[in-house]
This record gives sequence, C-alpha cells and structure tokens, in this order.
Amino acid sequence: MNTPTAAVTAGEDAAAVALDASRQPRDSRPSRRPRRRIAPWVMLSPAALVMTALTIVPIGLLVLFSFTDANARTVVTGAYDSVGLANYAKIFGDPEFWASLWRTLWFTVAMVLGSVVIGMILANLLTRLGTAMRYVLTIALIFAWAMPTVASSQVWNWLFQPGYGVMNWLLTQLRVFGDVTQTDWSANTWLGFLCIWLLIVWQAVPFIALTVYAAQTQVDPAYYEAARLDGASEWRVYRAVTLPFIAPSLILITILSVIWDFNVFNQIWLVTEGGPDNTTATLGVWTFKTAFVSFKIGTGAAISVVTTVLLLIITGFYIRRLLRSGEDL
Repeated sequence: MNTPTAAVTAGEDAAAVALDASRQPRDSRPSRRPRRRIAPWVMLSPAALVMTALTIVPIGLLVLFSFTDANARTVVTGAYDSVGLANYAKIFGDPEFWASLWRTLWFTVAMVLGSVVIGMILANLLTRLGTAMRYVLTIALIFAWAMPTVASSQVWNWLFQPGYGVMNWLLTQLRVFGDVTQTDWSANTWLGFLCIWLLIVWQAVPFIALTVYAAQTQVDPAYYEAARLDGASEWRVYRAVTLPFIAPSLILITILSVIWDFNVFNQIWLVTEGGPDNTTATLGVWTFKTAFVSFKIGTGAAISVVTTVLLLIITGFYIRRLLRSGEDL
C-alpha cells in the first residue's frame, strides 16, 4: 500500500535535485569556445605577417615617399623633406607620363588579345588531338611556360640579333622583306614592340591554353552531340556551346593577363631598355628609370602609386562583371 507513495516521494526528490542542479553554476572549467575563436587567427598569423612585411608595409612606404623629395641622398642618409602633392603635379604635367600611359594601354590590349586568342586556339586544338600528340603539345607548352624570363629574353635577343640572328636569316630566306640580316630590331620602335610582343605572348600562351583546355574538358559531350544533330557548324557549336561554359574562366584569365601585361617590365628592359629614345618605355620602364636611374625616388614612387590606382580601376570593371555573372571566384 505504501509503494505508490514512496514512488511519488522519490520522484519529487529527484525533481528537486534536478532543479537545484540547474540553479548551480555550470562546470567551472574554462570554456573551449574562446580557444576555437582564436585558433584560426593563430594559424593565419604567419601568412598575415609575411603579407604585412612584403606587401602592406612596402605599399605604405611607397605612398609615403610619393609625398617627399626622396633621392640618392635619402638612400645614404635617410633624410628627406615633404613636398606635398608636388610629385603628382609634376608627373601629370610631364608629356612623357601621358606618352608612357598611352603606350602601356595599347600594348597591354595587344598582348592580352594576342595571348588569349592564341591560347583559345591551342586549347581547342588540344581537345581534337590524339592522346600522343596532346601529350607532346602539353609538354612543349609547359617547357615554354617554365623558362625563366631572363633566360628567355636573352634567347630572344640572340634570335633577333643583327648579323647572325636566326630570325633575321629566316626572314631573308623568304625573300619577301629583302635582306634583313643586319636589321636591329631594338633600334626601331615598331620592330622592338613586335619583338617584345612575340616574346610575352609566347610566354603567356601556355598558361592560358592549359587553363582553357581544362575548362573546356568539363563541358558535357551531350551538348556537342545535340548541337551537331541539329546541323550546327563547328564554329556555331564553339560559339553557342563552348564559349558560354568557359566564359567565367576566360574572364578570370583576362583579369590576370591585364594585371601581368600592364606590369610588364623585365622583357621590355632586357630587349630594348625602353629605347630607342624611350619610344618603347611603358609606365613600368619609365618608373624604373625615374626612380633608379635618375634617382628621383619620390617622383618614381608617385608614378607607381598612380599606376597602381589605374590598374585597380581597369581590373575593377572585369571583377565587377565576373561578380555580376554569379560565378564564384
């Protein structure tokens, strides 16, 4: 008879104990949540420190020096004076700045168009070749891509060297341009640009071709089969099926190409040094000559800041288009 009463009493006691336990403070051990919040920052800190030391600090110093009269004296003594916006007013009033800017813009367009178009052609060729030939072409592209800029530029100078250059000899053998064995490509503005353009495109095409080829292989073959069954030509198939699928990759490649080609310096300097008479000098070459040949470091820093802002504006349009397309970076 007392069993139900005992059960009820035990239940009430258990509820009271549970209520008291809920009122007691929780485990006094330190919570692991703050550690979890700190852990990502700890793991990212080495990369952040490297980025700060190699990118953020130099950019900050660049902006600082652009408002000073830093020169060769500054390198030795560290002394400089603030000049405000005088450096910017000087470069914007210098006709050489506008000439260099114009050369940089149209040469960048020529290099990007040439490398992207040729890269797309080679990527499409890779999809049509047999396995053996595809491997041969891929290895050749990788070797061209892996060659250091200084080494390839030196080889290019040998190829176009007046007197014994291979390209001059081949062009002479074609008997179309006459005897060009003694032609000095670097002494002529347009021939110099052509020589540099060939070199840069030759170096840029492998990355573009292999990247576009990788994107093109992801297209479902069923789309090609359906288009061909509808009677579409190969050009129509490429334009209506392939291009929409590889468009995000092409936009990203174009952004990278604009950044790389806008900042080209090594090839121009090693082939023509901006000559003759600065007619092949882009903003990068003019900046180098101003800062480290004439040792007008403050003015060179101002040119670099302006170049960076221009590049951010140009690439901003491409990035905005990429984001509008809804594709992930």
